[in-house]
Amino acid sequence: MNPKNHEPAEKTRRIVWKMVPALLGVFVLGGMTGRFFGKVSDGHRPPLQDDAALVKSLLGENLSERTFDFATVAEACSGKRVLPLTDEAAHRRVTAAIGQALAETMRELNAEDSPVRKLRRINEASRFFEDGILARIHAMPGMKCEVPPTRSGDHQRPGYPDLRITDEASGAVFYLDPKLVEQGSAASTLRTFYFEPKNETLKITDDAVHLLAGIEHDGREGQWTFTGWRLVDLSTLKVRLKAEFQASNAELYRKSALSLPPSTR
Repeated sequence: MNPKNHEPAEKTRRIVWKMVPALLGVFVLGGMTGRFFGKVSDGHRPPLQDDAALVKSLLGENLSERTFDFATVAEACSGKRVLPLTDEAAHRRVTAAIGQALAETMRELNAEDSPVRKLRRINEASRFFEDGILARIHAMPGMKCEVPPTRSGDHQRPGYPDLRITDEASGAVFYLDPKLVEQGSAASTLRTFYFEPKNETLKITDDAVHLLAGIEHDGREGQWTFTGWRLVDLSTLKVRLKAEFQASNAELYRKSALSLPPSTR
């Protein structure tokens, strides 16, 4: 096999490994965006010249103009492979279970007394879908569904992925990320998928198939109706990276004093 065939993936791995340890913080890859440059504690802050050299090095990679294989990025950060969805038996069982859980959850959340109807923002409905899918798949014979554990063993909601499904007969693991999308906006360039590599709190701990369920709604505020879903295999997803420097209000205003207009003094 020609070694040049592996050059793009190997270059991506080198870039990711180069950034993650050096930045020690936030590095978000989005379905079409991301951000990095996390906070470094003062006790471990490198000399200013090192910071400048790092910034110049990253700028030289033209990161905002490049695309990366999500599978390569996830493996570089976690050491775990992103496996493609195939037609093997375990994959058919799990996708069938996901489809059944989605249909039943959607039916429940479309009811007149659905708690989703009281929500102010549609994004708040994601938690209801996560809970409904988790409970239904976990109750199916031969299936286990849970909130993914982190590297440290804790089970936490925030961060990718949302759900971890195990086909008990084969031991195969699937990660599932339910996302809500307005009907007719599937071709939009709006950034809706984000992956933020961490150290102890990274939730990718297995070689697994990574799936996203794009759940469509009709966009009727306060009267949301869910109309269908798309199951996406993320092993072929291309992602982009956006670098930005950031600061919190506490960092911005901690040494400032509030000035008042003359009329209020």
